[in-house]
Amino acid sequence: MTLTWGVAAAVLFGALLHASWNAMVKSSTDKALDTAVIHLIGSLIGIPLALVAGLPPAAAWPYIAASVVIHIGYYIALTGAYRHGDLGLTYPLMRGLGPVLVALSSALAIGESLSSGAWAGVLGVSAGVLVLGLSSHALERPKAVGFALANAVVIASYTVIDALGVRASNAAGGNALQYVAMLFVLDGWPFALLVLYRRGFGIAWPYARARAPLAAVGAAASLGSYGIALWAMTRAPVAVVAALRETSVLFAALMGTWLLKEAFTVRRAVGTVVIAGGVIALRLG
Repeated sequence: MTLTWGVAAAVLFGALLHASWNAMVKSSTDKALDTAVIHLIGSLIGIPLALVAGLPPAAAWPYIAASVVIHIGYYIALTGAYRHGDLGLTYPLMRGLGPVLVALSSALAIGESLSSGAWAGVLGVSAGVLVLGLSSHALERPKAVGFALANAVVIASYTVIDALGVRASNAAGGNALQYVAMLFVLDGWPFALLVLYRRGFGIAWPYARARAPLAAVGAAASLGSYGIALWAMTRAPVAVVAALRETSVLFAALMGTWLLKEAFTVRRAVGTVVIAGGVIALRLG
């Protein structure tokens, strides 16, 4: 499998969607509730998709179950990172280490070996992402950095599991849409119920009702972003898709500057150039 320009363009669009819903969570007054509302609505959106696409094959279900459990940790770490640090700090750290971890683990779990050019691309994207996130500001936010680095490991874990799952689904006669739809149907409930228990219905319901229209947009962006990524992983190496998806950090940096009034420094400009070079190496590699 190789990365074509068509698949690359789709993954880049998915990266934009991913950065969009993360910026939405960061800009909210209650990160945990916003994350819960977005993904609970995502579960509701997944129901009609699952009815249209049908159930995934039996071979996919163990992977879906494992992914749902791991995603609970993802949401907890995500909200913790955004509660203690800026989008421009935490988002690059969460996404920067993921491609390298995915490349190493997919070589063991899937048996995919990357060319030297592809490895250069993976390392280039990761380096650029970390340049965007690492700064003296990071030393002032140890909790944010801790949550972000922990989430990098979680992200790599569910990426490889879902890549295996969607490929198992395809091999058994299913397709990526069936897998993604069922994953989203189940994924939003555990964390939403946990947040509801902690906040209480009296606080959660008014907030959810007020944020629902915007959260629906975020839910669609989240579903579309991950759906595109898993579809792409059936057509290109998992590590390559995972690295290309982390170009979402570029969009997050721009959104953090334009929408959240975070500074766009020389360091961020350098990181942007390094990431762009990594993307080119991924395609050529």
